[in-house]
Amino acid sequence: MSAAESAVETIQREMTIFARRARASAGRMHPELSLVSYTLLGHLEEQGGCRATDLAAHYALDKSTVSRQVAALERAGLIERRLDPEDHRVQVLDLTEAGREILAQVTHSRRAAFRERLANWPEEDLVRFAAYLERYNADPGETGSG
Repeated sequence: MSAAESAVETIQREMTIFARRARASAGRMHPELSLVSYTLLGHLEEQGGCRATDLAAHYALDKSTVSRQVAALERAGLIERRLDPEDHRVQVLDLTEAGREILAQVTHSRRAAFRERLANWPEEDLVRFAAYLERYNADPGETGSG
């Protein structure tokens, strides 16, 4: 096995561990807010609201999966539907005040947990790691790689 192949295997394994840890910590941050829910709320805040189909497309999720998540967030009072001001036939999802508050609380807790976990890393390692994560998560069309 080449060094590159070995590195890819290590990356895959470590990313899996990272994802498991993220899912597990999401429940500790707020028991009623899954990692998926947190991610959707964050995207809605970032975008100032959007359609459910936009969420599905952005996260490459099945529409039924997004529908279930949206329904749960609506029942919890964290998001609401409103008419799109540009096209009244379209409903846009947006955060409620309660949704904004919970998102802010969880974001604060998550940032504190990351700061604690990375507290002993040198600044240059943090900067490099951040750049690598951005590169990895970039749209493949932007970087020319997968």
